[in-house]
Amino acid sequence: YTCAIREVKTKLEVLNDELSIKNQRNPIEMIKSRVKKPISIVEKLKRRGFEVTIDNIYAHIQDVAGVRVICNYLDDIYYLRSLLTRSESFKVLREVDYIQQPKESGYRSLHLIIDVPIVISEGTLHLPVEIQLRTIAMDMWASLEHELRYKSQRDFSPSDAARLRLCSDAISEIDREMQDIYQGRGPEYHA
Repeated sequence: YTCAIREVKTKLEVLNDELSIKNQRNPIEMIKSRVKKPISIVEKLKRRGFEVTIDNIYAHIQDVAGVRVICNYLDDIYYLRSLLTRSESFKVLREVDYIQQPKESGYRSLHLIIDVPIVISEGTLHLPVEIQLRTIAMDMWASLEHELRYKSQRDFSPSDAARLRLCSDAISEIDREMQDIYQGRGPEYHA
């Protein structure tokens, strides 16, 4: 999985370098990655009712390897999505657009599960990697929401959840406004 992440990050970095020269700006602000901890994998399998086996990890857990791509603008996300889905290097297994259809919590991001071929001594191994594409603002919200909901020792109330949803909606408006400013569109564009 670490090798699969390396493959994805390298392709994204090369793409970002090319687009930097071609478009005079980088669509990718930052790339983060992680391999899910074994305890998290075990908990996820058990939550889903599967026996903890290597075969079940391959069959049922598609986010063992994760790459988060942070972009400045909404259009950057969809531009990168179009490039990644047309890439001959990867096959897109699944796409979920939480930007157009946010989760109930307010979470927004575009998720792609891609099949990454890894050449090893025994042949080629195909591993799924989850790519999350989001703006800086979406990433800030998701990081703080995760901290408040899951890492904090305080009680997380329904009122807290509602307030976080309002923050998510406000951040979504800010993302749209920043996109409009960048593209030179005035406020009448959304009217």
